[in-house]
Amino acid sequence: MLWLLALVPLLAGAVALAGGGRSRLWLGALAVAALLLTLALSIAGAAQGWSGTLAWSGALRLQAALTPLSATVAMLVPAIALPVLAFAAAEERRAGLPRLVALLLAFVGGMELLVVADDLLTLLIGWELVGACSWALIGHDWRDARNPRSGLYAFVTTRFGDLGLFLAAMATYAATGSFAYDGLRGLPEPMLSVIAAGILLSAAAKSGQLPFSPWLFRAMDGPTPVSALLHAATMVAAGAYLLARLQPMLGGAGWFAAAIIAIGLATALAGGVVALLQSHAKKLLAASTSAHFGLMFVAVGAGFPGIAILHLVAHAGFKASLFLAAGLAGARAGSFALYRMRLGRALPAIALLSAVAALALAGIPPLGAAWTKEAVIAAAGERGALLAAGCMVAGGLSAAYAARFLLLAYGPAGDAGPGGRPAIVPCAALGGLAAFSLLLSLLWLPGAREAAARALAAAIPPSGTVELVASLLSVALGVLVGLLLARRYPAIGLEGRSRAAAAWLGLPSLISAGAVRPFERAAGAAAWVDDRILDAGPRGAACLAQGMTRSLALLDRRAVEGSVAVVPAFAAWLALLDRRAVDGGIAGTAAFADWLARLGERLADGLPEGAAAIAGMSGHDARRLQSGMSHHYYTLMAIGAAAMAAALFLEA
Repeated sequence: MLWLLALVPLLAGAVALAGGGRSRLWLGALAVAALLLTLALSIAGAAQGWSGTLAWSGALRLQAALTPLSATVAMLVPAIALPVLAFAAAEERRAGLPRLVALLLAFVGGMELLVVADDLLTLLIGWELVGACSWALIGHDWRDARNPRSGLYAFVTTRFGDLGLFLAAMATYAATGSFAYDGLRGLPEPMLSVIAAGILLSAAAKSGQLPFSPWLFRAMDGPTPVSALLHAATMVAAGAYLLARLQPMLGGAGWFAAAIIAIGLATALAGGVVALLQSHAKKLLAASTSAHFGLMFVAVGAGFPGIAILHLVAHAGFKASLFLAAGLAGARAGSFALYRMRLGRALPAIALLSAVAALALAGIPPLGAAWTKEAVIAAAGERGALLAAGCMVAGGLSAAYAARFLLLAYGPAGDAGPGGRPAIVPCAALGGLAAFSLLLSLLWLPGAREAAARALAAAIPPSGTVELVASLLSVALGVLVGLLLARRYPAIGLEGRSRAAAAWLGLPSLISAGAVRPFERAAGAAAWVDDRILDAGPRGAACLAQGMTRSLALLDRRAVEGSVAVVPAFAAWLALLDRRAVDGGIAGTAAFADWLARLGERLADGLPEGAAAIAGMSGHDARRLQSGMSHHYYTLMAIGAAAMAAALFLEA
């Protein structure tokens, strides 16, 4: 039954794609029904402790299980995806809508498989499915050439990180003979460090942590529902979830916790600065995503994975809401530039719902996201006051860019047209997400800490009074800074040094100079070697065949044709011997000789020409395999993988 968590949305996606001509209502109803069923299954699975195993062969087994942490995320994914897909079915352009809904459902299915995985092999399948869906979703509107390029940029960046997960899986199998998570417990060094390093690399790339953060900006070229789902509860959440899930197994590597904390805190601070200076509404939220997942990394590194999951839950609610609100504002203003919006009067209901999400992003009590942020600071305080202070600064920056976003996107002073009643579905989607954020306010009630700890089977450190006061002061200061920037510098980040800082502090340029361009030069050199050296063999074979053809043709003209000419001459000589007696025989001999001549000519011409044609076709087809296009290589790899799978099944 547990496999249905992934299969239900995947099958629903296939149905949505097959029924492409159906209405928006049909697509939306299908998506909502599939996600409600997935949510119900996840609740039942969490209550009953479902697990499952699929034996592929003696060595390859797919394992799934629901722990308290994974059950929480398994319920979160369909709960957040439901309003996002309803929004997509109602608001996105009709052209390509079935494909978009199908991919979003497949996205959910891949994430559910990743979440319930209890071994690295199952995890890899879900991990790769999520990555492939993200590539297709970012480049969904392929008519704009920038979108497929952005999808490829995001795909290549995260694929580089995925190499770490492949390394971890191979090392785990080599050390334990299986891919099971439980096999990671008690592994000796240096194997444990190899596995931990590979998983950390993959998690950092997936969750947009430094130095991989810029790919989240390129992902903003996808449709708004894609941004909302990708940042809230699916792909970007995968890295933080994986670290929280495996932290008890990998904590034995002495450097692991410190590395997670360093990456997380650096990203939280850098992402906060970038978001504060960013003028593009969706990119501001994308930088905010990196920053908040950085805080989750800090909680995991501090030894409190349950805190990271709680903040992941709170973050999913307000971030999905803010992305949908940003999409509505961008569509109404005709641009995602924040200084062109101020739609509070034009869209008052959306502005009110956005305010709930923005206050949660800022970490203002009594919203639940404020409680989870304070819990992260308390967890950091267990490792030292300086780390807690760094998280407080990150929280202050979060309050600053949340206030700036809300005032610029939905402030009251805009001139973007008259007000009007927004569509029912967008309001309902944002309303549901706002209600989710408000519901989490229950975490502030007495006994909530103990209840959350029991639900997640995790420790939750108490928050000191001094820490709480200092954190709230940093939030208040951040709100003031955000309001000041919004009022006095609404177009900050569009020119000068602020523009460079808003583009991830110049990191994309550094990546381009240090990685992309050298790789392109290396690819050009490899292409030259391929054309000039590796192709020399096929070209030489073709030249040899052509030479043989010319030689045989010359032989045909000088020897064969001469021999053919002798036959009729000999027949004529015989005719002179006895023209009357053997006229009939001689005529037959001449006809036979003529047939022999034609046969010899065909054989002499056909053999060299056929050999040359076969050699030319072989060389041409061999060169087509080396096209330099990644999708060709992936197709060949997929065919090979299918052949290997078929062989394994036949052997089994």
